[in-house]
Amino acid sequence: MKKISLVLSPEQANSVEEIRQIALKKAKLTHAKVAIVKRSIDARRAPVKIKIETLVGNDLDESALISYSPSQNLVTNKEGVIIVGAGPAGLFAALRLIELGVKPIILERGKDVQARRRDLAKVNREGIVNPDSNYCFGEGGAGAYSDGKLYTRSKKRGSVRKVLEILNFHGANDNILFEAHPHIGTNNLPNIITSIREYIIEHGGEIHFNCRVEDLIISEDEILGVKTSGDEIMGNAVILATGHSARDIYELLDKRGIFIEPKSFALGVRVEHPQALIDSIQYHCPTRGPYLPAASYALVSQVNYQNITKGVFSFCMCPGGFIVPAATAPGEVVVNGMSPSRRNSKYANSGMVVAIDEEEISKQYGDSPLRYMKFQQAIEQTAFTAAGSTLAAPAQRLTDFVKHKVSSTLPDSSYKPGMVAVGMDDVLPLSITERLRHAFKYFNKKMHGYLTNEAVILGVESRTSSPVRVPRNQDNLEHVSLKRLFPAGEGAGYAGGIVSAAIDGEKCADMVVEMYCKKLEV
Repeated sequence: MKKISLVLSPEQANSVEEIRQIALKKAKLTHAKVAIVKRSIDARRAPVKIKIETLVGNDLDESALISYSPSQNLVTNKEGVIIVGAGPAGLFAALRLIELGVKPIILERGKDVQARRRDLAKVNREGIVNPDSNYCFGEGGAGAYSDGKLYTRSKKRGSVRKVLEILNFHGANDNILFEAHPHIGTNNLPNIITSIREYIIEHGGEIHFNCRVEDLIISEDEILGVKTSGDEIMGNAVILATGHSARDIYELLDKRGIFIEPKSFALGVRVEHPQALIDSIQYHCPTRGPYLPAASYALVSQVNYQNITKGVFSFCMCPGGFIVPAATAPGEVVVNGMSPSRRNSKYANSGMVVAIDEEEISKQYGDSPLRYMKFQQAIEQTAFTAAGSTLAAPAQRLTDFVKHKVSSTLPDSSYKPGMVAVGMDDVLPLSITERLRHAFKYFNKKMHGYLTNEAVILGVESRTSSPVRVPRNQDNLEHVSLKRLFPAGEGAGYAGGIVSAAIDGEKCADMVVEMYCKKLEV
C-alpha cells in the first residue's frame, strides 16, 4: 500500500474517477484500490489547487480505515447517570456511557430536533421566542441549527477521529473523514441527531424532552439527583452539559452556593458580504466556477485601544450561509450564523468579535460570579431596544460604520426578522466598536475589497462562549466542591464547538464510570 500525494485542479478534484486514475499513474499501477484520506484547498495564489492525500494498493481495505464499532450493550437495567442537556457534550457522554455499560438518563429542557423547527419558524417569521425551544435550546443543542462545523484545534484533548466516525456512522457524509475543514450542514444535522437518539433509546438509555431542571438534590457535599417541574430523578452522578446559554442553571448554581466563576468571552457583530465578493477575493478570479466551494476566510488583528491591546478575530465564518436570531428569551437580540451542506446562499457571514473589557465590567457589576453574564444580557437587551423592541437587528453598512455614519439605507440580508439602521456605538461599548473599526481597515489590506458598503454588520454577536465557568478538578473532571457533579462542554467553559464538546462529554463519562459506577465486564 502506498501513500500518494496529489495536487490537482478543482475540475480534476471534482471527479472521483479522475482522482483514482491520476493516483494510479503516480503509483505506477494499472489496477488497485484508491482511498482519499485528506483533502484541502490551496488558495494562496492563482490558480487555486486542491491537495489530496490518497492510499493506493491492491490489498487496501477501506473499511479498515474506520476504527469505530458501535456498542451492542443493553443498559436498560444498569446503573443510571443523569445528563443535563442533549447537545454534543450530552449526547456523546450518553454514547460513551452505553459503551461502558452504564445507563444514560438525558434531561433536555427543549423539544426533539424535528419539533424545534416550528419554534424556529416562529422566531424568524413572528419574532416569538420560546425560552425552552430556540436556536440554542433543544435536542442537538446550539449546533443543530446553526451550522455543523467540525473543525477543531482540540486534537490533544481526545479522539477527534472517533467523533467524526460516530457522526459518519449516524449518517454524516463520508467527506467529513478526510476534509481539512469538515462541515455537515444545518440541513443534515437533524437526521444525524435523530439517529443518535434512536441508538441511545434502543440500547436502554432514556431521553426526556420538555424537562427543565429546576433544582438540585444535594446531601452534604454530594449531588444525588435533580428536581424537574414534575419529578425527582436520582442517579449515580450528574453530567452538567447545558450549553453556553443556560442562564437559569448558572443562577441556580449561584443560589445554591455551588462555586462558579466568571469567564471572559468575545463580543461584537456579525458581518455579511455577498458571497461572490468573498469568492473573487479569496480565489483571485472574477467567479469561482462550478468546481470550487463557497470561499471562506479567517482573520485576526491585534488592536490597541486606550493602551490595552486585544485581539479582533473572525468567529464561526459561514460561507454560503444565513444569519439567524439566536435569542433565548424575549426582549433580547442575538445573531449567529449557519450554513446548509451545499453552502449555496448568495451571502457569506462571519462573527467579528473582541474580548470583553473585564475591568470595566467589574466596575459596573461588582464581584458577582455572574457579572459577565449580566453584562452580556444587558447588551442583548440594548440591541433589542435600539432596533425598536423587535427581533430586527441593529445594522450598519460596513464602510458607514468605519466612518461613524448611520446608514441611510441597508442592503439585502439573509437575516429574516429584518434590520434597522442604527449606529453600533449606541449598542456596543466603545472599547469594542473602536477596535472593530481599526480591524476592518487592517482586514481590507489583507483582503482588498473587504471594506465595502456592499457589506453590512448586524448586532449583536454575544454567544461566542460561556460567560461563566463551572470549575472542576483537572485530574478527575469532578466539580471542585460538589462531588458527583461533572461539568461538561461549552456551558461549563471547557469546549468550543461540536467536536470539542463531544470529546469533553466522553471524557466526563469516562471519569463518572471510573469513580462512581461499576464498569461493564467484557
